Amino acid sequence: MHAATGPTAPPTRRTALRTVFTAAVLAVTGAALTPVLRARRPRQTLTPAPLTEETYRGRHIAIGRGGIRIDGRPLHVMRRADGSYLSGVNHFESFATPLELARAAVDELGTARLALAAGAPHHG
Repeated sequence: MHAATGPTAPPTRRTALRTVFTAAVLAVTGAALTPVLRARRPRQTLTPAPLTEETYRGRHIAIGRGGIRIDGRPLHVMRRADGSYLSGVNHFESFATPLELARAAVDELGTARLALAAGAPHHG
């Protein structure tokens, strides 16, 4: 007959191994699920402030990491191999800085507004 194991009996080797194994499984599962659970949380999205912002000839120019905007509309800009910039508004002339490019685009546009080109190709 087996000896009775009660609450005062010391844990057996099998019980200790089972406890260690269960703790290890829970730790590994928790570590694996942490990135998944963090990804489900809504992220706070902040729009970065423009690097340069000015009013030129009554038009608002904003130059930031997301590109150049004139009166809130994106200006299609391309960077040339020599480091200068050109745009779809004045694509036969290149400019040393994005601000010079934006001012020239405003000059070229006059009172017209930039078109909102949906699905236009982007050249980084």
